[in-house]
Amino acid sequence: MKDVVLSTDRLILRQMEREDVPLLQQIFADPVAMKYYPSTKDNQETLEWIEWNLRNYEECGVGLWIVENRINGDFLGQCGIVPQIVEGVREMEIGYLFARRVWGNGYATEAATACKHYGFEQMKLRKIVSLPDANNQPSARVAERIGMTLEKQIVKWNKEVLVYSVYADTEEVVER
Repeated sequence: MKDVVLSTDRLILRQMEREDVPLLQQIFADPVAMKYYPSTKDNQETLEWIEWNLRNYEECGVGLWIVENRINGDFLGQCGIVPQIVEGVREMEIGYLFARRVWGNGYATEAATACKHYGFEQMKLRKIVSLPDANNQPSARVAERIGMTLEKQIVKWNKEVLVYSVYADTEEVVER
């Protein structure tokens, strides 16, 4: 059994493995899905991405996880919590990127919501951010749907990025 981290009604989120290169290539080789990234990724770059996540699992206890359909095991995308530096401050970010063939099904929102709860309940984080490209409205809408609010716009990764955030104490108020 692969290392399942989280599950929802429709999804399983599990740790990445080096053997997941072909799965992630469904996203990384797609120029439309990678529109807001510097470029597509080849197999070697995808393996380096997996290695980065494996290091995050070891060092931080979290990272991006493979998202699969709970019923049939189909690969859908990736979502998780990763450390990021935002204007000199280490923040924990919910990141998500899904295969284009499954866009519009609410998977990103469902997976990101599960990650938010994991961050607050299991990791006891006080704040979680999301950092969509300033032009990526669908990604910004996911952040808004999971209860995040726009804090500011910054330059990161040589581009304009929106900083969305949600706090644990406001989360409790929202949930009641």
